[in-house]
Amino acid sequence: MTKSIYVLLFALLFASGCQTAQTAEEAVGVSPVVNESVKARIDSTLKRFVDSGKIAGVSALIFEKSKEVYYDAFGYADLEAKVPMDRNTIVRIYSMTKPITGVALMTLYEEGAFQLDDPLSKYAPEFADMKVYTGVDASGKMKLEPVSRPITIRDITRHTAGFVNRGDLPGLSQLAQEIDPMNRGNTLTQMAEKMGKLPLMFHPGEQWAYGPCVDVQAFLVERLSGKPFDQYLKENIFDPLGMTSTRYVVPESDMKQFAALYRRDDDGVLNRAPDEIANSYHTREWPLKTGGSGLTSTLDDYMRFAQMLVNEGTLENATVLKEETVKLMATNHLADSVTERMWLPSKGSVGFGIDFAVRLIPPVSKEENHGIVGEFFWDGAASTLFWVDPVNELTAVLFVQIMPFSRELHKEFRDAVYGPYDPDATAGL
Repeated sequence: MTKSIYVLLFALLFASGCQTAQTAEEAVGVSPVVNESVKARIDSTLKRFVDSGKIAGVSALIFEKSKEVYYDAFGYADLEAKVPMDRNTIVRIYSMTKPITGVALMTLYEEGAFQLDDPLSKYAPEFADMKVYTGVDASGKMKLEPVSRPITIRDITRHTAGFVNRGDLPGLSQLAQEIDPMNRGNTLTQMAEKMGKLPLMFHPGEQWAYGPCVDVQAFLVERLSGKPFDQYLKENIFDPLGMTSTRYVVPESDMKQFAALYRRDDDGVLNRAPDEIANSYHTREWPLKTGGSGLTSTLDDYMRFAQMLVNEGTLENATVLKEETVKLMATNHLADSVTERMWLPSKGSVGFGIDFAVRLIPPVSKEENHGIVGEFFWDGAASTLFWVDPVNELTAVLFVQIMPFSRELHKEFRDAVYGPYDPDATAGL
């Protein structure tokens, strides 16, 4: 509901004898999602995960209608050193880097630098004349055929390009390992050159397969803008939004705020990942600035990014994207003909837009993640999560550093926010 419509309704209600804004809200069906009982439910849920030993620490921040309505943190950012988790804790956001990369790419779209259905090779000849892997012959040699159509930029924004992301394809997986496009020592241009030499797993547009598509987006941002990718992020997203703690490399002065990374073994025991491994990408400048992962951030920093999205491209005095561009990103771009979707269905009743999953229908069972139709969201390998709920003007950010990925934590956090599953509910329709 726009502000002008709300003001008009309030005026009509007031003229009819309604004396308070609360009465007006009730009359037009507006009520907050996060009230005192919801706050208590979120606290109980997050505290239970820490107390049970499933995670070392967790923090969550929720804004509703541009106001902070929930913040709390439980447990430790560093369990061994007893450093508490708090809103200044720096975490590895892994794939929550992807929506940031998508926003960077779409700033160039707004400038007319490309169209979504342009062939990628129009701007990146590294991806011309691609071949598709169809298996191996009796001698073990790869069988290849020409692509049915070129990879488009839309393909790399929705994971339908066909880039190799598996280690069990005879011949192809071994070749990908040898060429090693994602080696940290590569520049983005070298990554693209090497990736363009690899056959695709499938014809563009045929499947949804999570992989290096967003790293190719980062390369394209660099190619089209003429600026290093990390510099482009800083100048066009981080600085305008005041995201001062979002970066690839954590300076030594901030290492005390950098959370440890934990892994839960098959017996449920938490084991700290060695710092030299967990922090190896974040303590020195590598040539490869990946678009699909690699950024670190704080709770408040990432909330500023989410708030820009729920405000349709603007935060305070900064406009990063136009309203119509945010809506385009938050629209499902997967046709029904794309039936093979890797593990995307595990996210719920969703399609996929430009670097976000997009909820299409209400949850169909109590086992499914809760959410509102029209929300868009993504998460990270260490179980971080954010979502944008335009219906309720709500944004949520959940920070934790636990592997393997905890679908259980995400589901229970969402249930705590929106309440128990109700098969008769029509919220968001």
